[in-house]
Amino acid sequence: MTKDIIVTKKAAEKILEMSKEEKKENFGLKLFVFPGGCSGLQYGMDFEEKASKDDLIFEQHKVKIFVEKNLIEHLKGTKIDYVETEQGSGFKIDNPNTTNSCSSCTGC
Repeated sequence: MTKDIIVTKKAAEKILEMSKEEKKENFGLKLFVFPGGCSGLQYGMDFEEKASKDDLIFEQHKVKIFVEKNLIEHLKGTKIDYVETEQGSGFKIDNPNTTNSCSSCTGC
């Protein structure tokens, strides 16, 4: 089931670094999904001490990801990466289940 959510090695390294900085080394990363944005979805992430009873747990590269069971159909194959460019750095979430409906959307 780990192929439902894919965490790249670079993203995992950054997540582990951030969890250490925030003194949350044993926490998991909860992936949230909100309606909105060019693709129809926006994403958020936060450290959670433990998964809720409604969460599925995925683990890759020593990182635990928590996702609500009812969202997994919308997130199958989603890849979480960490990118660094001249414009800045941050997490990039690539969800193959959504399509970009804006012709001039940047940062979606």
